[in-house]
Amino acid sequence: MENKSLLKGILLLLLYMFLLALASCGPVVISSRPSHPPPPWFYPNRLEVVRYVYFPELSIYYDLSARTYLYLDGGLWVRRNDLPPSYRNFDLSRSRYTRIRNYQDDDIQRYHEEHNANRGRSNRTVPPGRSG
Repeated sequence: MENKSLLKGILLLLLYMFLLALASCGPVVISSRPSHPPPPWFYPNRLEVVRYVYFPELSIYYDLSARTYLYLDGGLWVRRNDLPPSYRNFDLSRSRYTRIRNYQDDDIQRYHEEHNANRGRSNRTVPPGRSG
């Protein structure tokens, strides 16, 4: 009987240590420059290969590897270290964003045109003679 209780105690201790080790694991982000941590508003909850995040309300991307914002300025995509003046009052840690998985190319315009150009537009058709 003593061996069973000793074995049970060891198993419980191992289980406790495993759960403690699992709980202490933080999020892991893999980018092309892992020596630079992601900004404080980016907190992933699992292992991902992510280079860009997209803020749909602002139509702005953030490049985690280059640590730059990408957005349209006068019809051209630009890379800047800071947000444009009109968006500096936004709290990105409270803004909704989407992780762009499996896209590592430098040309964000191509990605945006393929994935976000029609975002926010309705596909609903209105019969002739009727308004919205």
